[in-house]
Amino acid sequence: MPEPLDPIDTRPLFRPVSSGLVALLRQLPAGHWQRPTVAGAWLVRDVVAHLLDSTLRRLAFHRDGMTPPAPPRALASERDFVGFINELNAQWVASAKRLSPRVLTDLYERASGEAADWFEALPFDAPALFPVSWAGEDASAGWFDIGREFTELWHHQAQIRLAVDADALDDPRFLAAVLDIAVRGLPHAFRDVQAGTGDAIALDIDGASGGRWTLSREATRWTLWRGEPAAPVTRVRLSDDAAWKLLFNALSDRAAADAVHVEGRGDLGQAFLRARSVIV
Repeated sequence: MPEPLDPIDTRPLFRPVSSGLVALLRQLPAGHWQRPTVAGAWLVRDVVAHLLDSTLRRLAFHRDGMTPPAPPRALASERDFVGFINELNAQWVASAKRLSPRVLTDLYERASGEAADWFEALPFDAPALFPVSWAGEDASAGWFDIGREFTELWHHQAQIRLAVDADALDDPRFLAAVLDIAVRGLPHAFRDVQAGTGDAIALDIDGASGGRWTLSREATRWTLWRGEPAAPVTRVRLSDDAAWKLLFNALSDRAAADAVHVEGRGDLGQAFLRARSVIV
């Protein structure tokens, strides 16, 4: 039967994942830094630059308590917020084209090591720096904010590994944590999807990092639970590899439709295909 979701502790996972990325970058041939990735127009070097940027921002704003600069204009909507974040990211990536792969790697190694030190020392119940916007939250628990930061680290290094034909990280705990955090955005993704009170969707993610979740319709909202519902109106099944690629915008519409198997109401399956656990 479904059970409430518990908080998840991703603090110890930053160091092994970022260290694994540094080890990969150290041995990349020069040409591999120019390979395209599934991250839109970004090349491998651009994804590395973005990871450096997000790590430095976390250190400056969270560890050091610096107040983030105010946006140049009022952010009146979610679209405005997305545009502002995209501008920040693009500005840094463009400037980082002046940096060599070695400089990028050296800087990222130091910054990610300091970030791992910070996360490991941070109390589990420390307040969040930012709310998790893709989960529809105006205020988030600290562990959720940190977990969201871990999903950023993991999925961007996965994009790099795909681009350079490197093996994925072999510890299933890492992707399991990513999926545990990412699926918590599903109630927000389904906020406009109509269903009867009590209707439930079974989400089956297969593989060593997978799990079982229930998305349940209450009177005015959807809620997420761990485990299988008794009588789902729809069952959505996919692999753990397909799940992260879908939720982090790394699958084409055609590839997503092929990877996700839906039994029951097709409209609910289509809503899952549109779900994302990133700012888009």
